[in-house]
Amino acid sequence: MTEEVRRLALGVLLPGFAGTALPDLIADRLHEGLAGVVLFGSNIADPAQVRALTDAILAIRPDAVIAADEEGGDVTRLHMPDGSPEPGNAVLGRLDDEARTAASARSIGVELVDAGITLDFAPDADANTNADNPVIGARSFGADAGLVARQTAAWILGLQSTGVGACAKHFPGHGDTAVDSHLGLPVVPHGLDVLRERELLPFVAAIEAGVASIMTSHIVLPALDPDAPATMSRPILTGLLREELGFDGVIVSDALDMAGASAAIGIPAAAVRSLAAGADLLCLGTDSEPYLDDVVAAIVDAVASGDLERQRLEAAVARAARLGALPAVEAPHEPEPVDLRSAFDVQEAAAQALAATPAWTVLRLESRPNSAVGVTGWGPFAAVAADPGAPAARRFATWPQVVLPVDRDAAVPEIDGPVLVIGRDVHLHPRALAAIDALRTGERTVVVVDMGWPGEDRRSADVATFGASRAVGAALLDLLTAN
Repeated sequence: MTEEVRRLALGVLLPGFAGTALPDLIADRLHEGLAGVVLFGSNIADPAQVRALTDAILAIRPDAVIAADEEGGDVTRLHMPDGSPEPGNAVLGRLDDEARTAASARSIGVELVDAGITLDFAPDADANTNADNPVIGARSFGADAGLVARQTAAWILGLQSTGVGACAKHFPGHGDTAVDSHLGLPVVPHGLDVLRERELLPFVAAIEAGVASIMTSHIVLPALDPDAPATMSRPILTGLLREELGFDGVIVSDALDMAGASAAIGIPAAAVRSLAAGADLLCLGTDSEPYLDDVVAAIVDAVASGDLERQRLEAAVARAARLGALPAVEAPHEPEPVDLRSAFDVQEAAAQALAATPAWTVLRLESRPNSAVGVTGWGPFAAVAADPGAPAARRFATWPQVVLPVDRDAAVPEIDGPVLVIGRDVHLHPRALAAIDALRTGERTVVVVDMGWPGEDRRSADVATFGASRAVGAALLDLLTAN
């Protein structure tokens, strides 16, 4: 009996692991019934390597779930060193062309199929209504829930047309937070009436579009459950998502190694509570080997003690087993190419300065990216590295460049002449704002490019690109060198 329950416990787990080859422990647990794995950037070196890795997994378990966060835009796993070739959600939302959004998602899906990845933890369906959100921002299609809903549905249809499952996240909505749930536990004080009018609309659209899975969030909504984050809340996962919204697909937890899930109780206890609340698959985190067997043991013990019903565990395994490859469909007509610069917000004074200034000193604001994004190539710097021979890249490379780290004390460099400041989520970094204010003393021309989600105070975003992918960086190069 215990061995049967142990196999069931393995059947709801998606661990991460270190390195670019399949570890023996993960291989052994796949033989024993492990549902699958999550791949992170550290697991991926190049297309041939990742395909060999996924082939090794599927050789052991042909129906294994192989998941990754490939949102396009700022969050990419296949393109971490060089940045994503897709614009990302916020840019797509500003273009608001559903056919283009579906085409972008389909391109991502084709790459995932080639890599052997079967489940994409995307799209981000959060309406980013808080400009100070430190973890969503440009990962969102926008602040308007209706726009986010239609873009979310289009993205899901595009991705799933390739046979890769989509995963709308982070239910019931992580957009109105000022705390990163990787580091803490956000509290969203809204009642259900506000959630129904705003946060829930994109998830309703995702369900109507046939999304394969929905990911939970580690946020507390006191109006629905004052005692537990959504990931561990039965009123939210079972009552709201299953019973009220009618979702019958797979509920996936956000990574349980995040502080918002497990800082207070530990990962094994978080796993049990998430399953009891209604989750079907548990994303454990980036390097789960050291505690994988502890999680399995905690689930087995919870079934034995009655804290977790065996029927609930069996239902989770049965749902997770549905995540086999979806049927691929014929590609729709590809939309005409679009100039991504049309999605940028360029202040009039900045447009005039760019048109009148033939050369700049570039001040690159380097900040520590949030845990969802990780260390990746970004912006025009990634675009230059990818295509140094492009005319815009060649011209940009002739401009002097200075790097200013904004997460630690660093003196503002002395710069003569016009200064082009380029950063991400600039308004969230006090040292970046202080540097900009210092540069703006005197008569020099200063233009600030924010490649994240701009703040309400536009002094930190003369140009807002709403994303920092390589694709957006290439469009920015065209803007900067157009004169």
